[in-house]
Amino acid sequence: MASKRPDSFDGLGYRGRDDPLYGASYPVRSAGAPAEPQHHHWVTTPPDIPGSRNLHPGERTPQYDELLGEQGGSGVTAGWDAALPGGPPAEQLNRFAGFGIGLVSLFTENVLAHPCIVLRRQCQVNYHASCYHLTPFSAVAVIYAITKAQGPKALWKGMGSTFIVHGITLGAEGIISEFTALPRELPHRWSWKQLAGHLLLKGLTAVVALPFYCASLIETVQSEIVRDDSSSGLLDCVREGLTRLLGVGAPHSRRLLPLSSLLLPAALHAILRYAIAASVQRAALWLHQQGRKHRADPSNPLDAYFPELAAAWAGSLVADMMVFPLETTLHRLSLQGTRTIIDATDGVVVTGSGGSPLVLPVNTQYDGFFECLHAIRRREGGSGFYRGFGALVAQYALHGHVSVMTLTFLRLSFLQMFRHRNQL
Repeated sequence: MASKRPDSFDGLGYRGRDDPLYGASYPVRSAGAPAEPQHHHWVTTPPDIPGSRNLHPGERTPQYDELLGEQGGSGVTAGWDAALPGGPPAEQLNRFAGFGIGLVSLFTENVLAHPCIVLRRQCQVNYHASCYHLTPFSAVAVIYAITKAQGPKALWKGMGSTFIVHGITLGAEGIISEFTALPRELPHRWSWKQLAGHLLLKGLTAVVALPFYCASLIETVQSEIVRDDSSSGLLDCVREGLTRLLGVGAPHSRRLLPLSSLLLPAALHAILRYAIAASVQRAALWLHQQGRKHRADPSNPLDAYFPELAAAWAGSLVADMMVFPLETTLHRLSLQGTRTIIDATDGVVVTGSGGSPLVLPVNTQYDGFFECLHAIRRREGGSGFYRGFGALVAQYALHGHVSVMTLTFLRLSFLQMFRHRNQL
């Protein structure tokens, strides 16, 4: 017997997200009926997962309700909601599983995969390179060469500034949403006006964070050979962003484009990426729900947390693949005229008495967004828009592999716990 999931309270103990008691568990029994301790059926909504990108407040991953003691049920799923003797209650185990999967996913996406982001951006702005690194194999070779010559620190440069940009983006989105009628999240039944306002909010947020994004981009691609550690700090991203926004500080090259020339590509990139990722995530969750309807056997409750992360992973991958040419154009325009020195992505050369990566200046001379598109197409061909695509593939392959390993480890751990419980 599988419990249904209505949109509102239906007398079975289900409460929506807006209810203050959302996430609690309730015994399913008729009003006034005597309690039956040995045959309680629990309806439990899954807890929030850190790092999951829900499409809107009303949409959640399907629940996995288990019937305790039901004949024919799996021993693992039947005993999931029962507290382990001498151990934590089942709800704490559920939340621990969701928190563990979400935390590992966030760590992999923002920390472990950062070297792939560094190489991808360096390839995108390095129009001198003869190797485009369209496959992850050549990208891994360059990452190894840079690490051998400069040390592991060169692969995690600019990571602190990326977190700052994420924080500025979230803060700007919240402030704009509070002082305007633009919805930060879409309701379950949205209109086209609400959707347009929601996408406009994403574009405005990208525009506000644009100067800080440009500063973070410079820190990410700047070669460690020319970096001055004594003058670098964690908040340099904020200082450089304000400097570019206000037009003060150290003078840049005359080829530096004003921020007004970057507003269109920045807003377009943010809106398209969000729309594609959200659409793919919605489709993936819908397909998962349809698959569960035709599945008669009970599923491991631990799998209730993984579909959301898998759908978010797939949405981000498809979105980054589709907007990759636009991202390449945006990065080249943002870096032009900033006197940035980058590592050569073709490999390592021997200079002087030792080996060190060859460094190159970024001296492009694009007049604007559309001129940059035509120049890349004319001089480098269509594949020029996909420089560093292999690093993107390696990034998502690493993210997906670590997430699957984490899920497998937690599943085996809980399976061992239930086997131990059944032996007691």
